[in-house]
Amino acid sequence: MVVALAMTLSSCTREAEAPRPAEHGTRLAGVLLDPQMDEISGLAASRRHRDVLWMHDDGGNPERLFAVSTNGTRLATLRVEGVTKTDWEDIAAFELDGKAYLLIADTGDNGGLRRSLQLHVIEEPAKLENARLRPAWSIAFRWPDGPRDCEAVAVDAEREQVLLISKKRQPPELFSLPLRPSTGTALQTAQKLAPLAGVPQPSPEALRRSPQRARLDAQVTAADISPDHRTLAVMTYRWLLLYPRLGDEGWGDAVSRAPRFQPLPWLPQAEALGWSADGKALYATGEFVPAPLYRVVP
Repeated sequence: MVVALAMTLSSCTREAEAPRPAEHGTRLAGVLLDPQMDEISGLAASRRHRDVLWMHDDGGNPERLFAVSTNGTRLATLRVEGVTKTDWEDIAAFELDGKAYLLIADTGDNGGLRRSLQLHVIEEPAKLENARLRPAWSIAFRWPDGPRDCEAVAVDAEREQVLLISKKRQPPELFSLPLRPSTGTALQTAQKLAPLAGVPQPSPEALRRSPQRARLDAQVTAADISPDHRTLAVMTYRWLLLYPRLGDEGWGDAVSRAPRFQPLPWLPQAEALGWSADGKALYATGEFVPAPLYRVVP
């Protein structure tokens, strides 16, 4: 069944984007079949365990993380204690002071009603087994100009900076927060850095054919910074965008230049993206089960 499904998904990819996936080194790494992983909205490659991806699901589900092999097999489920899950939308992996951490972004706000949002930093467990975890620290924050939806968060541990990208406003906007706030648990205010340049917009033909779908294509649903801290990868429902950083410039300058971009392979609601631990590729998947898990070499 798995083989047949993988062949079907691979065929869909070729029909949707041929010959683009082959040109850009896209391959089907695996398939998510576990019914527990029906609403995956965040993905990050472990910095502690080889060939392991950390994933989480959307709001309405328990506070939990999934350890998943790079072929899509669930290895363990870990409950996160001491936090309330409103709408988890992204996860980032990073190393700091010789330890491997995960940052969970509770930043979803479809209705634009939340006055404050939370980021939870958790040290990666030493063993891949069902267990319970607690955050090492959390960051409570607000937007500087009123509520907004956000599904894309990345961590630049070298600069001790958290990056956040708005979803529904066009163009999307980049914000930052300190990874380790000097004010402790006090409510932080995200700093606006710059709008994202060069996000592909729907053509007039696409707007005529399917206006709602065409407008969704440009909305940002995930992001991640490469392990060498040089490239910000941004996912929309339709595109993969790469913003390289030149020299010592900040990320605001980097996203102010048009990115290199390519269409994503077929995904059911593309919402999860993360660089591989070696920085050579990106893994991507979407909500709903079954879902393909792609390895994309940009």
